[in-house]
Amino acid sequence: MNTDYSDWMGYVDRNIEGEDLSFKEGLHLFALPLPVVGRIADEIRKRKCGELVTFVVDRNISYTNRCVSRCKFCAFYAKSEEESYVLSKHEILKKIKDAVDVGATQILIQGGLNPEISIEWFEDLFSAIKREFPGVQLHSLSPPEIYFIAKNEGMSIKETLERLRDVGLDSLPGGGAEILCDRIRKIVSPDKVSADGWIEVMETAHEMGMKTTATMMFGHLERNEDIIEHLFRIRDLQNKTNGFTAFIPWTFQPKNTALYTHIKEPAPVTRYLQVLAISRIVLHSVKNIQASWLTQDFEVGKLALFFGANDFGGTILEENVVTAAGKEYRSAEVEEIANAVKSVGRLVAQRNTNYEILRFI
Repeated sequence: MNTDYSDWMGYVDRNIEGEDLSFKEGLHLFALPLPVVGRIADEIRKRKCGELVTFVVDRNISYTNRCVSRCKFCAFYAKSEEESYVLSKHEILKKIKDAVDVGATQILIQGGLNPEISIEWFEDLFSAIKREFPGVQLHSLSPPEIYFIAKNEGMSIKETLERLRDVGLDSLPGGGAEILCDRIRKIVSPDKVSADGWIEVMETAHEMGMKTTATMMFGHLERNEDIIEHLFRIRDLQNKTNGFTAFIPWTFQPKNTALYTHIKEPAPVTRYLQVLAISRIVLHSVKNIQASWLTQDFEVGKLALFFGANDFGGTILEENVVTAAGKEYRSAEVEEIANAVKSVGRLVAQRNTNYEILRFI
């Protein structure tokens, strides 16, 4: 394919006009040189989001590491009864207070699929959080957790979401998507929710007026075709509901996982930037594309701002899942993110979960 101005501008125009690419066209993006696919994504970002880069001050709290799913890509779940834990309400409230004291507005609570935790446990916890910290956004419980709670309690997904929303659940994170292709899921996460089940939870939440994010974990056993299938499933639901506020692609971290014998290293930076850019090009109805400094580090995070990303994610005052897979981690300071963004000539602002601007920095 020629890569002159008219060719790559065609992708830009179709994205801005809200036109779906065909599967063949989406797959063809992988054949383009990285600078070209990056240029397309960057131009779309400029037109849709301008020069502003946003971020949120947040904390990720892992309430339990007991999980019956035991996915092959995960190093977080407890391997024995001795290793397993469930945080107390007091411990969780203390973690939230510490986060709020340094300016956090978003609390992400996620954990394992633990059959001993009832929906009443979550109702009690969320009620207590909202009583003590009414200003925080509870951006918590991924679709696999919602699906599991519903199944465990013998309730519908809608009833489960309604009960949790009534006690303070504001929005859902997009975790547990991995690759929305059951051929892959049957290998890496056979005991977790199917691709259809993940979509069902999100569609139900959107129909109830709850906003969510969407993610994709790649760099393991997926093919390019599987990535396009994943992106198209997100795109098609977004076209229908407009319930996704952002899309976050991130790379599988193999160390300490069951897949480590097959995959020794995370996907290279070039692959990350390629998939990030293609995500921006394909997902015409999702405005915000988030860079993953957590898995890529700050320098690549800054580079991602030229490959379609307009958001730098969160400060992530606590993180347990990626770090269990051997990724070195420390939380980011607000000034650190601001300085990183400004160093590449962009404006920067702190946002909330709904991408509303709280302050420019």
